[in-house]
Amino acid sequence: MTDSGSAEQPHRPAFGEYATPEEQSRRAGRPITPPVVHPAPAPPAARAPGAADVAPDADAAEKRPAHPVDRMAAIALLAYGLWNVITSLFTFLNPSSLMATMLQAAGISGTFSNYGQARAWGIVACVVLIAGWILTAAWTVLRLRRGRLTWWVPVLGGAVFVTLATVCMLVPFFSDPAVVSYLNGQLSK
Repeated sequence: MTDSGSAEQPHRPAFGEYATPEEQSRRAGRPITPPVVHPAPAPPAARAPGAADVAPDADAAEKRPAHPVDRMAAIALLAYGLWNVITSLFTFLNPSSLMATMLQAAGISGTFSNYGQARAWGIVACVVLIAGWILTAAWTVLRLRRGRLTWWVPVLGGAVFVTLATVCMLVPFFSDPAVVSYLNGQLSK
């Protein structure tokens, strides 16, 4: 034993030190709550070979509820683009007044005479505009159905395809003899 005469007593647990949460609740007079059980994660679904690994939350995070202002803006921009395509068709299919206006705007004296090439490039510009509007409308509808922000798609589509159509109409303009002689005269000064 010990010299001091008192026997060492083993450590006695304090109230509830070894008790389970259910026993603690029962002795304290609280209702017994069942333990929270978290379900095991579900096994990954069978995917097609080569399918990308996408976290399920990534789709939900990118998918936002469609905002009515975004939807109205996208539809209004598509409608404006359709109106622009239709009015441009008339101008590009009969390029005589367009090319005369472009000559006047550039300050070139003379008349435009490259009508055959301008008509051919006008048809190409019309096809570019029609195909561009259809692609832009399809992409816009797809994004609207997925609930994504969409107003910028018609703006981008309009900018890209109007630029391409403009380049198509600049080809016959810069190959016209009046424009070529004017540019040669300006470069030789």
